[in-house]
Amino acid sequence: MLSENMNEALNVQANRELYSSYLYLSMSYYFESINMKGFAHWMRLQAGEELVHTIKMLDYAAGKGGRAKMLAVEAPQFAWTSPLQAFQHVWDHERVVTGLIQTLVKVAEKEKDEVTKDFLQWYVKEQVEEEESSDNVLNKVKAAGNDRAALEAADKELGQRQFKFPRGFEIFPK
Repeated sequence: MLSENMNEALNVQANRELYSSYLYLSMSYYFESINMKGFAHWMRLQAGEELVHTIKMLDYAAGKGGRAKMLAVEAPQFAWTSPLQAFQHVWDHERVVTGLIQTLVKVAEKEKDEVTKDFLQWYVKEQVEEEESSDNVLNKVKAAGNDRAALEAADKELGQRQFKFPRGFEIFPK
């Protein structure tokens, strides 16, 4: 059974994960508007991945005797001055999320909730991957600079990204 404090902290983090999904979907539409379809595709898949993070966390809370709550989601930014600024925003955002996950782990430690702390290790590892991925993409866009051909090549490359729902993950559980 989750403590009330742990349940609330999980719900707040799930809200931040959902915000991340909104942010990346907003970025996807920004890239669509400037005809960078590969960058838009990459962001749309990123939005889907963040939605998985949200549902996974809410399912955990509900499954451990807590109450999953859908909190109001802040409206994300919807315009950037350049692809570089947008991808810098991604990298900065993922670093913030890493800090939020680390804080959530501390809540589990304070609550002496080893089961939730173990559950959160998946998010800790995921954030290592998220930071690495966003850093790699940011570096590609930085390297392209203002060279339109290089940006188009990066756009094409990022358009090849694929995403599969994790094994055992169901949006509509039976």
